Amino acid sequence: MEKKTLLTNCPDSKGLIAQITNICQKHQLNVVKNDEFVDHQYNRFFMRTEIEGIFNDHTLLADLDLNLPKGSTRSLISASHRKRIVILVTKEAHCIGDILMKSTYGGIDVEIAAVIGNYDILEDLVTKFDIPYHTVSHEGLTREEHEQKVLETIAPYTPDYVILAKYMRILTPNFVEAYANKLINIHHSFLPAFIGAKPYQQAFDRGVKIIGATAHFVNNDLDEGPIITQDVAHIDHAYNAEALAKAGRDVEKSVLSRALQRVLDDKVFVYANRTVVFR
Repeated sequence: MEKKTLLTNCPDSKGLIAQITNICQKHQLNVVKNDEFVDHQYNRFFMRTEIEGIFNDHTLLADLDLNLPKGSTRSLISASHRKRIVILVTKEAHCIGDILMKSTYGGIDVEIAAVIGNYDILEDLVTKFDIPYHTVSHEGLTREEHEQKVLETIAPYTPDYVILAKYMRILTPNFVEAYANKLINIHHSFLPAFIGAKPYQQAFDRGVKIIGATAHFVNNDLDEGPIITQDVAHIDHAYNAEALAKAGRDVEKSVLSRALQRVLDDKVFVYANRTVVFR
């Protein structure tokens, strides 16, 4: 008995839930769990279906293609497929450290294929977990030259996703295109507030009472890609910029780990610079 997840994204129409589940039943597959959502503004239907049985992927998907509305997409993902990620870092350890710990002790089921940094500062931390670390320095290189070297380093690992764990480099359209909807970034504020440099100094200067973090897919607009997960921490007037940053780092690592888990569990649909994220 095999378990898989069927992801359906299509124009909304009547009876889609029954139609899809009936096709699964026709193929003698048991529906274990089902989540669905209709975005009425875009007239899109999203459904995530966990199914089990004996699969013939080709005939099942062909049957769905015959019956779903025009403009539909569907995919079938094996529950046994353990996803691979490559993580990009610069100098800060809190996000990469959290992912390393959780992947080692069962908090996140993922294969970390490699970590790549533009400095070697985090190499000792990463290699303690028996994970390859590559330093690809940006010194003396144009942004495009550096990115090409990073892309060449990533490529042999064939990752499902590339995670920017406080990777403090702005990516060019060429890089983003290479991993479209596969690049996940953690931003140090509750977007769209405090975009750009020194967010915690900006927050302190504004006298905010909450700070937050946002995990999002990367697109060609700085910090404006589809949002996966956000969270906040409550603070008060007694926090200086340094204390805000310390509290913010705790939120950042938590938000990034939660976003990564949702993506790894195939619970995230991306469309129209938005996401549907099932619990």
